Amino acid sequence: MHNTIWRWHFYAGLFCIPFILLLSITGAIYLFNPQVEAQLDQRYEGLTITGAPASAGAQVAAALAAVPGSVLNAYELPATPQSAIRVLVGHDAEIFRVYVHPETLAILDVVEEDRRLMRVVHRLHGELLMGDRGSMVVELAASWAIVMFITGLYLWWPQKTGSLAGIAYPRMGRGKRLFWRDMHAVTGLLIAFFTLFLLISGLPWAKSWGGMLKEVRQIGMTKVVKQDWTTGRSSELADRKEMNTQNAAMTDNSEHAGHSEHAGHHHTEIEGNDYSAIDRLVAAVQPLNLAPPVRISPPSKKSPDWSAHSQAQNRPLRADIVLDGATGAIKSRKGFSDRPLLDRMIGIGVAAHEGQLFGWANQALGVFTALGLWLMVVSSIVLWLGRRSPGTLGAPQAGGVPARFSFAIMAIIVALGVLLPLLGISILIITLVERRVLRNIPAARNFLGLNGGSSADVPA
Repeated sequence: MHNTIWRWHFYAGLFCIPFILLLSITGAIYLFNPQVEAQLDQRYEGLTITGAPASAGAQVAAALAAVPGSVLNAYELPATPQSAIRVLVGHDAEIFRVYVHPETLAILDVVEEDRRLMRVVHRLHGELLMGDRGSMVVELAASWAIVMFITGLYLWWPQKTGSLAGIAYPRMGRGKRLFWRDMHAVTGLLIAFFTLFLLISGLPWAKSWGGMLKEVRQIGMTKVVKQDWTTGRSSELADRKEMNTQNAAMTDNSEHAGHSEHAGHHHTEIEGNDYSAIDRLVAAVQPLNLAPPVRISPPSKKSPDWSAHSQAQNRPLRADIVLDGATGAIKSRKGFSDRPLLDRMIGIGVAAHEGQLFGWANQALGVFTALGLWLMVVSSIVLWLGRRSPGTLGAPQAGGVPARFSFAIMAIIVALGVLLPLLGISILIITLVERRVLRNIPAARNFLGLNGGSSADVPA
């Protein structure tokens, strides 16, 4: 029984190690996304302003002119009067961030959103820069990491409770092997809950698991309830295309379409799209004091109305407002508490996952977990190399599972396979390959430590 669980733990860890290293590094960096973004954008703050700023419409027009053929995706309310205006413009699935001087309308910079440092870190963390395929690989690694921690807790569970040495704290001065074993076990105990939380709270973003959740959350709903997170790269790109596809209301060039100018030649109606409402909407949204950053978006295929959205990473602070472009009046407002219970639970999980739910303590806890994962990886490699015999992988020998435990183990395997479909599929593949192929090849059998088991051990 012990060896069977140990083999699960060993192979899960062997597969997960490279992903744990990458995800813990990128995750730890992304915890400080607000601070890093603020530092990178420091040169766009504290600008010299000598007179009245240009209208929001003129600022949008300048941004659109900087990226020919683009449409307005969103106008971001400036943090201070001396801040550069951030205007997001797009075409198809591309989005560009244009930094506009609020008074002179000079273009300070144009940056493709996907090339910004923290966006690259975010994509590395969630999809390995490989799109939906990468998202599914990360999901598979996360699923096996859950198995790794569950089996690790079983192996850690004390058989004798006479002492906490080696259970709650490492034993010192009793040899390197025992030291590294204790460091591995005790560190795993300290970070197990936090790591399992991070693994589970990250699943809604994944292409496969998140797509399944998207269907489940619609059960019992009479209309489609839009979620405010994406599931895989294709979902994100689809959202962008909808945001960058203007609807009929934006192409109304009738005599009633408004025009506002700055310096005599900057119009809010550009290439057939009417953005004349932006000035009155900025004036209407600013007093609401929504959690920053706040973006105002025009009607599009995604939404038929003008809208304002708080994009705060601390998702419980977010709010979505639908606006009347003609008058600036608020047509509807939806706060975090108005969302379905499942969405609120996921939102809280996402905010904590990103280190933004309860301030610096959330970030510190994330760093602690990441460092713990690194220590676990290092200690596991030391233990593995110390135990591994020449010519073998070093996996624990396969052993039979007592009958009284077989049903419980199979029930757990089936439950995990259903809840984590990619894990279930991979378990079936591993089982078939081990039964039908590896056990019948002497070299593979010896290398993988399958000599001591029978087909009843699989999956081992």
